[in-house]
Amino acid sequence: MIEDFRFNNFVYGVALTLMLGYILFIGRPIFVPVVTSILIVYVIIGVSRLSGFIPVVGKRIPIHVRYILAAIVITALLMELSALFVGNLATIVTRAPEFQENLLNTLQTGATRVGIESTLTWETIRRDALGEINLQRLIRTGFVSIAGLLGALVFVLLNVTFLLLEQRTFHYKLSSLSEDPDKTRRLLKVIGDINARVGRYLAVKTMINVVLGLISWVIMAAMGLEFAVFWAIIIGLINYIPYVGTFIGLAFPVALALIQFDDLNSVLVLLVLLSAAQALMGYIVEPQVMGNSLNISPYVILISLTAWSSLWGIAGAIFAVPIAAVMVIVFSEFERTRPIAILLSMNGQIPERSM
Repeated sequence: MIEDFRFNNFVYGVALTLMLGYILFIGRPIFVPVVTSILIVYVIIGVSRLSGFIPVVGKRIPIHVRYILAAIVITALLMELSALFVGNLATIVTRAPEFQENLLNTLQTGATRVGIESTLTWETIRRDALGEINLQRLIRTGFVSIAGLLGALVFVLLNVTFLLLEQRTFHYKLSSLSEDPDKTRRLLKVIGDINARVGRYLAVKTMINVVLGLISWVIMAAMGLEFAVFWAIIIGLINYIPYVGTFIGLAFPVALALIQFDDLNSVLVLLVLLSAAQALMGYIVEPQVMGNSLNISPYVILISLTAWSSLWGIAGAIFAVPIAAVMVIVFSEFERTRPIAILLSMNGQIPERSM
């Protein structure tokens, strides 16, 4: 009888997971901007708390002033990034034929070095190696996609504004959900734990990505790479994606360097310098600053990355780590799901239940 009960629970759990997955997939246009807004609020609150350690005229900045300043700065940065993305993509689209010709010359040089004497043309490359790919069409498609994402920026910023306004009364609302003080205390403790862990992770990760973007910009600008600011921002944003973000971030500027530079040595130098910057921030600075604050197994992060990127694309890949952290915290609060939280954690040590 007990085995039948456990089997039924397993079947119900699988069915519920599949239904939730389907809802998350079809509701992507709604869920992605909302989750993005929540994570931006976490960044604003996290940066505000960290900035509280900076004294002004011997006094700390009041928390509400820090919220306002952080919100203004992040909103201005998002608007500036949007304009920068659109402007650079428009320039790339107009120069696509030039890039296409430079790529053809680079491929021709490489073919000559390996002993292929036939003259390459873009039509033969597209037919024999790349199918029906058209570089200019791909760039235009990417431009339309990015423009669509930027169109949701206003909706995201509105959500951020109202979430920050709700933040003042949110604690009172949670306290009023139940008349049982133990349940209320437990709920506030769980949410406080989520806010502390996820907020600190996102705030510190954002600062690390900003520094990484600045270092990458200095390297690319010194090497004379075109669109250095644009690629630096791409590197910083993509670095939110665990594991694969490093390689994706390097791929774009190195690919442009292959087209722009005639000297292969310059491309290799750029690759080495950017890789060194990634290694410095990812393997030395980030572990020292963050430590093991999230307590998530690397394999679980990989699975979460795969699952959420399948559901929500690049946005899901960026959300993967915070969502996994929330799951560990929530699962650890319920007796039946604590074993799952232990399996999801890195070292098997999770906090005791609130009650």
